[in-house]
Amino acid sequence: MAFINTPDYQHNTSDKIGVLLTNLGTPDAPTPKALKRYLKQFLSDPRVVEVPRLLWWFILNGIILQIRPRRSAKAYATVFTEQGSPLLFHTRQQAEAIAKAFADDGNTDVVVDFAMRYGNPSFASVLDNMFAKGVRKILVLPLYPQYSAATSGSTFDELAKDFSQRRWLPDLRFISHYHDDAGYINACVERIKAHWAEHGRADKLMFSYHGIPKRYLLNGDPYHCECYKSSRLIAEALQLNKDQYMTTFQSRFGREEWLKPYTDETLKALPAQGVKSVQVFCPGFAADCLETIEEIGEENREYFMHAGGEQYQYITALNNRPQHINALYQLIKDNLQGWHVTDDANRALRADKLSREKAGN
Repeated sequence: MAFINTPDYQHNTSDKIGVLLTNLGTPDAPTPKALKRYLKQFLSDPRVVEVPRLLWWFILNGIILQIRPRRSAKAYATVFTEQGSPLLFHTRQQAEAIAKAFADDGNTDVVVDFAMRYGNPSFASVLDNMFAKGVRKILVLPLYPQYSAATSGSTFDELAKDFSQRRWLPDLRFISHYHDDAGYINACVERIKAHWAEHGRADKLMFSYHGIPKRYLLNGDPYHCECYKSSRLIAEALQLNKDQYMTTFQSRFGREEWLKPYTDETLKALPAQGVKSVQVFCPGFAADCLETIEEIGEENREYFMHAGGEQYQYITALNNRPQHINALYQLIKDNLQGWHVTDDANRALRADKLSREKAGN
């Protein structure tokens, strides 16, 4: 096997710390061709679809990739902007804001970047760039507050796959989840409060998370429990009773049972139960994307209003709001303990060394 080498490395280079944000990914364009390429990579991941590989290969290539790309391309076309995919530019903005926070604190030895698990920018390309800048320690933060094998687990797999091909490995730290982190919970709370201040409250606040097959829960995946804990902590901070909020799961795929209650079916049923206004917030999405903008903001709104609802509002994701950036920045700093040394501290160490050297003379 030929490893990825670093023959041009200068050994007098000052080592840097890398912070790598990751998210799920997005097609390069809202076209059937781009969607087919993206979906093939995504749905070929055994962490995402736990079905015998040979059987799934025939289903994926013979049926799904012949039908779904064209349908998905139409949906993506409704959310793409001049900046490209919302998930892409929101994640880029988050990385830029966190990099600025480090720079503002005088931490010039930290390199912040982002990569997508599927699509671009790829792990390999971003890691190549970081290592070329002298990164020898790296902290990876998948932007999935609640852990699932299909998201954070898959991210680690891709990272390990890349590292298995490199001759010189960096020190590694990996944040697998932050569903109950105080800063994250506070950012969610402040986002909801800001929406309430502008639009008022609804009869019901719904926390909608991306679903996974129920089978994954039964096999030990903690995602379901972590979603409910996030909902509870946010609701407690908002001083909501159990009748004022609920947790649901969206975006199911295929015929098997997924985590319940389903977001779409719940919204269809609520008006008949006397709930005429609802606000939906998605704590599991660090950035707005197709699943929040189109699925929650548009498709599910139609379900609720058609069933007799009178007012429906989607509370947009945390994106690059200051409270969110501050929460992520503090989470990263907490996990860099023992690694990170600020410029001021470096100067103090150099001054101390010089002082001791002079004393020795």
